[in-house]
Amino acid sequence: MTSSIRDVGVEDLEAGLQDGSIVLVDVREPHEFAAGHIPGSLSMPLSAFDAEGLPSTGRVVFSCAAGVRSKTAIDFCQAAGLSWSEHYPGGFKEWFTSGRAVARGDS
Repeated sequence: MTSSIRDVGVEDLEAGLQDGSIVLVDVREPHEFAAGHIPGSLSMPLSAFDAEGLPSTGRVVFSCAAGVRSKTAIDFCQAAGLSWSEHYPGGFKEWFTSGRAVARGDS
């Protein structure tokens, strides 16, 4: 499946999280999310992904470990007729290695 995907850079992501304009959806598995995630992100594991559970408003950006699963989530959304197309290709790995704040636990 070919989808329309727009990459979101770390600075744009950080600014959107700070001002509340971005809803970050982390599609990694629960144990990965609990071990560390970008503060403010929502856990929605790809293994149980349901596009209908996504927020209906705001700017939704997908994230995973390094940009592969987030693209798959976009494919699922677009196949379901949703227009979400943005992902953070650096994922949690880039966020963590850049020294940015990390949240732990399942929320």
